[in-house]
Amino acid sequence: MERARENGSTGELGSPTQRPEAAATALELLVHGVGGASPEEMLDDPRTVRVTGDDTAAVYRRIADADAEQRPDADRGQPVPEAYVWCNLTSGNGSRALWLLLLPFMVVNLAHWMRPTTRGRKRTVRLYGLLVRLAGLTLTVLLVAAACEVALDLAAWQCAGTRACAEEHSWLAFLSPDASHDGWWSQPGRRLALACLIPTALTGLLWYLSHRTWSAYESQQPMSRKAEPDEETGRTGLGRPGFWYGRRLVARLRAAHTAAGLLTIAAAVGTSVARYDRASGGPALLEVLGRFLEVSLVAGFAVVLWVVCRRGRSENRLDKELDRTLVRLLPTGSVILLILTLLYAGWSRPGWHSEGRLSGDMTFGGIALFEGMLVIALGVVAHILFRARPDTRTAMRGLAGPAVAMLACALGGVMSGGVAQRVADWLDGTRSSIPGPPVLLTWQASTIPAVLVALAFVLGWLAWRTWQLRNREIGAVELDYEEAAKDPARTRRIANTRAMASLTDRAPLMVAVISSVTWLLGAGALAGALATEDPPSEAARGTYAFVQGAAETAQALGSWLIGLGFILFVTWGRRAYKDPAARRTIGILWDVGTFWPRAAHPFAPPCYAERAVPDLTWRMATWTRATGGRLVISGHSQGSVLAAAAAWQLKPSVRKRVALLTYGSPLERLYGRWFPAHFGPAALSSLHREVACWRNLYRPTDPIGGGVQLPGDCGPQVDREPLKDPLAYGRTAQHPLPAPILGHSDYQADPAFAEERGELLARLTPDVPVPRAGDDGAPQGRSGRSSE
Repeated sequence: MERARENGSTGELGSPTQRPEAAATALELLVHGVGGASPEEMLDDPRTVRVTGDDTAAVYRRIADADAEQRPDADRGQPVPEAYVWCNLTSGNGSRALWLLLLPFMVVNLAHWMRPTTRGRKRTVRLYGLLVRLAGLTLTVLLVAAACEVALDLAAWQCAGTRACAEEHSWLAFLSPDASHDGWWSQPGRRLALACLIPTALTGLLWYLSHRTWSAYESQQPMSRKAEPDEETGRTGLGRPGFWYGRRLVARLRAAHTAAGLLTIAAAVGTSVARYDRASGGPALLEVLGRFLEVSLVAGFAVVLWVVCRRGRSENRLDKELDRTLVRLLPTGSVILLILTLLYAGWSRPGWHSEGRLSGDMTFGGIALFEGMLVIALGVVAHILFRARPDTRTAMRGLAGPAVAMLACALGGVMSGGVAQRVADWLDGTRSSIPGPPVLLTWQASTIPAVLVALAFVLGWLAWRTWQLRNREIGAVELDYEEAAKDPARTRRIANTRAMASLTDRAPLMVAVISSVTWLLGAGALAGALATEDPPSEAARGTYAFVQGAAETAQALGSWLIGLGFILFVTWGRRAYKDPAARRTIGILWDVGTFWPRAAHPFAPPCYAERAVPDLTWRMATWTRATGGRLVISGHSQGSVLAAAAAWQLKPSVRKRVALLTYGSPLERLYGRWFPAHFGPAALSSLHREVACWRNLYRPTDPIGGGVQLPGDCGPQVDREPLKDPLAYGRTAQHPLPAPILGHSDYQADPAFAEERGELLARLTPDVPVPRAGDDGAPQGRSGRSSE
């Protein structure tokens, strides 16, 4: 095992030597799900030892099983359990809640993986990925533009240029012409140059986090192997050698997005200064320099667009190459251009005074318009892909990706507008001494109450449907436990749990309604801002009293709701990382979002699967090769998704010697519907054919897990009949105390778990012939406890 780990750094496997005495050993590799678990809990033993791994993710055994392969004569009757613990990849100290500020980037990255399944149509698939990458680029520009709005426009331009505001905030006095008596920093161009350090630091922080998390989480090379045919057999792209290692694309996108952020800052400073030079009739040299900088900015943005559009993911091979010249020169060139812009802005212009707002309305309006057009184009492409190979199980008939991309843009707009609105209120209070944020941001904030009203209607409809379903489930519960004495309260409790669990299947409706309403309200806000050039309260003056009152209420309420939502967002996020109960409640959404590689946005939170999947693949390949024994990979909840992804990454000769046991699994219920190109019926059917055997357990009370529902005869071969939950309706000899309703947890407590695991092991051949070195590239080195 140690030799395998040493060779693992190069992506190759050493020449193995089999130990025949270990061939009868059976191994159960346990993979936990959302919320994580300790090795002691997973192995049901307080004495455990780390077999391999580090503090971030590792494999553990009970101390008594540390040398199990060396004691094949031991009469166990059960497989040797191993626990793969990966919870530290997605949880940890409370500071990781700050990753929630990158939520719009994570959501747009999800849209990339939600494309409908198709066969052929490579150009259409590439166009879909390109449109999502462009949407991700607009979010980066939007974030940096919002930081520029706060630092440059509200603080340096408006507040520092207004005597009353500057006197209220003494830390801005040295920038104020009145308070500093026309000090050196009081000229508008120099104020802008100094204030741009804040968005520049933000851009640098995003670059640093992306680079650091890549090294810490995603730089694990999978095993080197040849690509398998997938287009003809319907296999998923998750089985391609380079799926979990996209270094080249992430590096290119990181360089492009960093450059886009720096160019946005340079444009915010340079265009304002150049506009003044052209209007004031100042020195011709300054006007020429201003035009040169504007042309350079346009050229820089064109290069960024070319980089984003030029190349997508290379999944058929390990993407080890790196475009070093581009990755270095693009951000460096942007930094140089920004420095030149700051020097140009710092030139003395004694007659220049700041008035009104900077050109924020045009910037934010252009971004909003472009994002709306991208969502429409993405919807058209997704519809074309869906019609080519329709599947009724696909969420929103293939439009889930565009809808989620719309939500990402809306989140970015709400967060940007919320920060700008809160800062403006903090700087100015209620005195209206400064113009405030751009009109469009105020219009967007005013749409929040309408979105909440639409959401309330959807929630009300869902509550009514859930109540109806609960009434129907009462009869089903009575049939399931017809031999027991009836307890109406117990029956209602079980029926209510089943009905609440079904809400997961109605998530597409909520996403469809919210994304549609958001798009329509966003379009209305953009039209209102362009038509009136006034905030809603001002635009409604002179109209009906009801309209004016509604506009004023929406504007005030929207501003406070954004501020309150931002505080709750960070607070709940921190609680979810520190409180296991809260994490199990909302953790599934976060774990789904960070399961996928960063293909559309390099600043999204890191992908834990790019560490976890290679870990599991290496462990299964090296153990089966070394011992020739039987292996069951047992995955709960999100762990079942990792188990399936790892099985796809195995070489065919190894995959045929591995059994798969999943329970509480969202493989079809969540991933199959929302990510049909990678977890659709064809992909899951291929997994069933390619592993030795597969069984899936689920409960009707589980809000996350469900059946795999393969078509034809394959369905019953994989899915067991839904497990009873609770195990006993009333008090029995086996359950003298009331049995709990387990829902998504503790599947091992059901006797069906041990039964299915035993049948899987029985179907695996214990004396599988071990391939010679080089047959599949896996080592036959020692297994068991490492020298830690």
